[in-house]
Amino acid sequence: MVPTEDVGILSAQLSGPEGTGFDQMKTYLGDTEKLLLPMVGNGAVRTVIARVPGGFGPSDDFNNASVSVFLKPWEERNVTTDDVVREVNKKLQQLPSLRGNAAVRSSLGRGRGQPVNFVIAGATYEDLARARDRIIEAAQSKPGILNLDSDYKETKPQLRIDVDTARAGDLGVSVQDVSNALQSLLGSRRVSTYVDRGEEYRVIVQAEAGARSTEASLASIYVRNRSGGLVPLSNLVKTRETAGARDLGRYNKLRAITLQGGLAPGYSLGEALSWLETEAAKAPEVTAIGYRGESQSFKEAGGSIMVVFLLTIVLVYLLLAAQFESFVHPAVIITTVPTAVAGGIVGLALMGQTLNLYSQVGIVMLVGLAAKNGILIVEFANQLRDSGRDIGTAIREAAARRLRPILMTSIATVAGAVPLMIASGAGAGARQAIGVVVVFGVSISTLITLFLIPVLYARLARYTGSPEAVTRKLEAELGRGTVPAPAE
Repeated sequence: MVPTEDVGILSAQLSGPEGTGFDQMKTYLGDTEKLLLPMVGNGAVRTVIARVPGGFGPSDDFNNASVSVFLKPWEERNVTTDDVVREVNKKLQQLPSLRGNAAVRSSLGRGRGQPVNFVIAGATYEDLARARDRIIEAAQSKPGILNLDSDYKETKPQLRIDVDTARAGDLGVSVQDVSNALQSLLGSRRVSTYVDRGEEYRVIVQAEAGARSTEASLASIYVRNRSGGLVPLSNLVKTRETAGARDLGRYNKLRAITLQGGLAPGYSLGEALSWLETEAAKAPEVTAIGYRGESQSFKEAGGSIMVVFLLTIVLVYLLLAAQFESFVHPAVIITTVPTAVAGGIVGLALMGQTLNLYSQVGIVMLVGLAAKNGILIVEFANQLRDSGRDIGTAIREAAARRLRPILMTSIATVAGAVPLMIASGAGAGARQAIGVVVVFGVSISTLITLFLIPVLYARLARYTGSPEAVTRKLEAELGRGTVPAPAE
């Protein structure tokens, strides 16, 4: 999970009962604003903006809404973003008709939707609905996941209109004409645009609210037949009330349901997704899982960091192999990297941090920071071997002679990272994650390296010659005059 930062913007995704209209949702949002507006002014909140999406967009539903809470700059408030999130969520829980929760906007999700977006896919929606119900029921006892819900609901009230095609054909009315009339008057339809003083406006037609509120309104709608006459729409259609899903989702060509939810402060996105993966594995109806939004970005970014980490190790090893002209000496040096990584993870556990994207970046940094200690010892030991010393004497003297440079560089690195570890203020979460990894990783790896490198070098260096061994042998042979002269 990306650590919480005081970024200054919170977003709350709210949902009302299925079938809620625009006017009713507007009333619900008015109640929401009454609860949140007292936070504006003397508190940490600068302004609150609530809006109802849908309608003229890709969805015609108005039972979803979003609330954006803009915070004051960090220097003008004395509370953290997590504190404001808790306060906003407490107020939202007082709304009986809406459900939802506030969360910090993340760059991974581009500020849209809930952080948890977990997809379950299977053969039929009915089977997936049963698995969904079990997962949501189990999530109610999971305090870290807030208001887990799904995009598949079978309870949306619908009025199905069936066109009597035979009668419409006899009266000379096409199904397309019936569809356009229903869309224009009962729904809404954009028919044109006009420009006024440089501004372009959409022209949207729709019947007045009183003329589209009941089924009897169909009798007042007329369509023209091929001869130009008017035919009452009620003579061409039959209506029936039903309930069904708002839309049917797909994932990788499979029928899918997306579970969405928020995170409690201090609970990581990685932990939430791991728990959902475990619960989905228990459901035989689920044949595949996936991620959307911020969850997908988190999985992709996390996997990329691990690939970068492995490539960094390989690249450093190859560079050292070229420098030392050996595959053994770089292997001795690279063994310090696992100790640094272990030290960084221990530091995260001791300081209550999580293994997030920023701490993973710090772990990648440890590859170079930890390798430098081994390079100092191995390089000097090779120079001593070039001067004629045996392996044991060379490594002991190298470890003693390089102790001061190693400690000086390590102390300087740790001292430079301490301000990151104890940082506060806006964006402190990211800096603290990197600082903790560097401070603990370098400290622990330095202590272990002073003993591990000499032991490994003494064990493995016997299988390698001194870098200048061939040069010394040639010089010795030339001194005795036994080397044959080159052919002319």
